[in-house]
Amino acid sequence: MGEKVIHAFSMESKIMSKSDIAREALKNIPSLDKILSTSNNSNKVPSHLLKSKINHFLSNLRLEINQGKIPDDIPKYIHQNVEKIILLNSIHSLRSVINGTGIILNTGLGRAPLSKDMILSVAESIYPYSNLEVNIGSNSRGNRLDHISPIINSLVGSEQSLMVNNNAAAVMIMLNSICKNKKVIISRGEQVEIGGSFRIPDIIESSRCKMVEVGTTNKTKLSDYENAIDKDTAAVLVVHTSNYKVVGFTESVDFDKLSQLCKSKGVELLFDLGSGAILNDNSSNIPFERKINEYLTSGASVVTYSGDKLLGGIQSGILSGKKELIDRIYKNPMYRTLRCDKYRIALMEKILRTYDSRDSVTKSNLALQLFLRSRDHLNKNAQEVIKNLNDSIKKSFTFKITDTLVEAGSGSLPTETIESVAITIKSDVLSSNKISKKLRLCNSPIFNYIKNDLVHIDFKAITDDQLDLLSDQINLCL
Repeated sequence: MGEKVIHAFSMESKIMSKSDIAREALKNIPSLDKILSTSNNSNKVPSHLLKSKINHFLSNLRLEINQGKIPDDIPKYIHQNVEKIILLNSIHSLRSVINGTGIILNTGLGRAPLSKDMILSVAESIYPYSNLEVNIGSNSRGNRLDHISPIINSLVGSEQSLMVNNNAAAVMIMLNSICKNKKVIISRGEQVEIGGSFRIPDIIESSRCKMVEVGTTNKTKLSDYENAIDKDTAAVLVVHTSNYKVVGFTESVDFDKLSQLCKSKGVELLFDLGSGAILNDNSSNIPFERKINEYLTSGASVVTYSGDKLLGGIQSGILSGKKELIDRIYKNPMYRTLRCDKYRIALMEKILRTYDSRDSVTKSNLALQLFLRSRDHLNKNAQEVIKNLNDSIKKSFTFKITDTLVEAGSGSLPTETIESVAITIKSDVLSSNKISKKLRLCNSPIFNYIKNDLVHIDFKAITDDQLDLLSDQINLCL
């Protein structure tokens, strides 16, 4: 009996618990230094980034092992995953893509595109140093805005202009400088929310102003504003409704009439225009909205607008209007936290100089040139791309050229459509979703859209010098 008991005990000792198995498996994980020393980091991923990514992977691996999910060959499993980590992180996170969405001002893809020559030429303006805030003639302290304000003023007809890092910042500093602790009147139909949870009521509150709502969602009358103005009112704020439009049983106040009311009552008329167009070209195939200078001529005290929308420049918010008000905004301590650096100022100066006048713009303004291309031009581009596709690709997929209607993007001209052309792609084997993903996973990602179960690569936002690249990427990825 005693021998049997001893035998049973020895058998039991050979059965390892789950925690024992996990503990033994964890011993097979090499140290981070050993993993790094045996890894081939020929792509020169920064060591601090590589260590962070591998540590994150190892933490997850330890967690899985403790949960009983143990790879058959742990060293091999680690080696394979480290290779993947190196490969994935050798590619820069921010990189060039092909915009086949048809949306020129695509927010996710960076809004207004800049020409390659313009981007490269900025280096000549600021390398290694620049006269950002110094007067070359007098060797005295200068103002960084002097590089762009005179050009903006001459284009939009303002007394003074100022640039901050985006239009939301422009609206906030405008309200804080002009209406702080006072009332600002706004129509209920203009209390917008756009992308990124940007809400006008929140901006007004953060600017330390007292918001006074007038009218209704669909109807606001001149008398609504008139009845709301009192001795504590600093301004009336008009907000462009950006990415939507209320239609049907509606009424809004003519801007000129509202301007006359504000002038008679001695309050400022502030306008958050949002997009902000300068070019006066109704002959093109894009119905540009009312221009910045027209609102200033009609009596706006200050107009705010984006630099990276219909203007065709970089992310920024521009304020144009009365000198006394712009100077007050400039002196606000908040301005220093919102001012633009030398790169943005250099790029914006170059963009502004692409406007020969309000009626013409040079080819260096890439965004506007994309808008101005005709459907015939885009059709030829689509034909060129299909012609350069491999025969094997053409046999496996059905490619067709079709007319499309697209939008400007970024809340510009929300109800207007623009004529364009797209290539549609269909397969008897792959679903539209799989084709779409394959295109996005190219070395030069091709962003596209699906409509009527067909993948569309739209040519409105694809530059003429990307056609060969587009053909090559389709050949490689499909």
